[in-house]
Formats: sequence, C-alpha cells, structure tokens
Amino acid sequence: MGKITDAVKHLIILNVIFFAASNLLGLHLDNWLALYFPQNENFGVWQFVSHMFMHGSFMHILFNMYALWAFGTPLEQMWGKNKFLFFYFSAGIGAGLIYTAVNYFQFNNIYNDLVAIGMQASDIQQLLVSGKYNSDILSQISEDRLVQMYQIYNTPAVGASGAIYGVLVAFGMTFPNAKLALIFLPVPIAAKYFIPVLIAIDLFSGVTGFSIFGGGIAHFAHVGGALIGFIMMQYWKKNQFNRWN
Repeated sequence: MGKITDAVKHLIILNVIFFAASNLLGLHLDNWLALYFPQNENFGVWQFVSHMFMHGSFMHILFNMYALWAFGTPLEQMWGKNKFLFFYFSAGIGAGLIYTAVNYFQFNNIYNDLVAIGMQASDIQQLLVSGKYNSDILSQISEDRLVQMYQIYNTPAVGASGAIYGVLVAFGMTFPNAKLALIFLPVPIAAKYFIPVLIAIDLFSGVTGFSIFGGGIAHFAHVGGALIGFIMMQYWKKNQFNRWN
C-alpha cells in the first residue's frame, strides 16, 4: 500500500485530537460538534462538517481510521490531496444531509400521527424533552414509535463513517478486484461484491431497524455517504476530471 498520504494522515491526526479532547479530557464537545436533529436546540449548521471528527468509542474511531488509511491512501495517491479532500468532505456532508432528511421524514410522520389523535403541541414537546407522556395514547400509537421520535430528536450522530462509506465506494469502483475481508468473515471477497453487500446490509438495517452490528449505528448516514460517493464517481468518470494538485 505504501507510505500514508498527507491528507489521510492529517485527517487521522485531527480525528484523534478531537477524540482525545472529548473522551479523555472530558471537554464534552458533542453538544457543539455532534450532528443534532434540526429542531433540537443544540443543532448548528456547522455540525454537518464537525460531526465527522467526533467518535463515540475507541472501537468506533479505530475502525473508521483504519478504513480511512486502508482505502483512502490509494485513492489520494491516484487523485492527489485536493481532489481526495473534496471527495471525502462531500461524501461526509452529503451523508449528514441524507441522514437528517430521513430522520426529518420519520419524525414528521410520527408528529403528524400524534396531532391526529389530539395530542397538543406542548405535550409533544414534553415528550421530546423529557420522554414523558400520558400512557393513554398507547392505545392509538405504539410505544416503539414514541421512543423512535424521542431518539431522533435527542440522539446526535457522530463519526466519519458516512465519508468512509463514500471512500469505500470509490475504492470499489476503482479497484473492483481487490480482495477484502471482515473479522467475522475472514474469507477474502472482491471489492465489487463485498462493498455492495455491506451497503445493502446497512440499507436493510436502516429500513427494518434490525442491525447485525448492534444498536446506535446511523445506517442511513452510511447509505447516504455511499450514494454521494457513487454519484461523484459516476460524474467524474463521464467528465474525465484530471488530478487536482
């Protein structure tokens, strides 16, 4: 694979610095930099960028930074620093926008159903802020949907995974026959098969709510990053963009 490239190296360093500041020094940067739902008081438009540098656990940042190094390095070697950074941030921001759009659609569906059964706006706001509600409404709407609405409103998204999925798609389209493997699936599989299956699993998990990788994963951010990456690769392929220095 060769020496780590400049953009990848500096992205990893920045991610490690933010992780250390937030998780080891206890600066609680999530309230400012994680991506909140737009109606939450903690939301800021800069979070579409800043959430890419926040990670919830050591394993989270470890896997993301390993993937950035493994798949981003050959792309930066081929494209150059500027083109790679443009692609990386476009995929990450696009992932955040698509993730937020899906959340907004799901949130409004539940909100409108609550209004339809006669719930007042003040009571809905109390549900969003405190998680408390009159149990009588459970005869008209499921508790799972109320929990989903509460989580959408209060749980921020963190991590570079959306951008990483864009990088994965670009790697797979550029090096389709490269062999990849996961820890729980050690048999090497060509990237042209491996990456679409990985994205399909995320799409399935996002739609059904069933995740083989565990809870707390922003599946639609993964799918969004992959989609933006695919669109950009198709566009660059047709327009024959040169290396940006």
